[in-house]
Amino acid sequence: MNDIPDPSTLYPMKDYDKLVFLKNIIKRPNIHVGDFTYYDDIEDPFNFEKNVLYHFDFIGDKLIIGKFCAIASGTKFLMNGANHEIKPISTYPFANFSESWKTIHDGAILNEKYPFKGDTIIGNDVWIGYESTIMPGVKIGNGVIIATKSVVTKSIPDYAVVGGNPAQIIRIRFTDEEVQTLLKIAWWDWPIEKITKYLNLINSVDIISLAKL
Repeated sequence: MNDIPDPSTLYPMKDYDKLVFLKNIIKRPNIHVGDFTYYDDIEDPFNFEKNVLYHFDFIGDKLIIGKFCAIASGTKFLMNGANHEIKPISTYPFANFSESWKTIHDGAILNEKYPFKGDTIIGNDVWIGYESTIMPGVKIGNGVIIATKSVVTKSIPDYAVVGGNPAQIIRIRFTDEEVQTLLKIAWWDWPIEKITKYLNLINSVDIISLAKL
């Protein structure tokens, strides 16, 4: 097993520099990425953080991505800094541009400014298709597949296949019982040696045999 991939490797595919193990290029402290998750960009994988938009330190929201995820080129994550208030007549962010305009933060309206939808959390073993967009505060379950150019506006349950704008559930990949079994197995948390040993099962449809390990 000397050829087991090293998660600290920047370019895990020989002679191909458009794909990286993502955690090794992350510089922002409020982005957390698990082992073996990769980002493949047809231009430059170092574009990833450029595609995490409106992510301001003073807001404090995090982008959390699990292990063994596959993130395609052009995927964008919109964070809470993109939010505008929607209850007033105007959605324009007046207070950003003038001290005198900051008075609109006074009183009850203050609590309605710039809605905060929480951290954006991507589970393990998630495949995000080309040029998809993930909106602020979305929670994406384990084993999810997101179709090309989807716009994900709400949370997605484990092992769902979604697509469209806004993204809708197309189907659930396994039965409810199988999904619960897979979540209990949580193969992505196994030691890498065990994952390597049982790759044939992980890459099969034989959930029963995988559950017996």
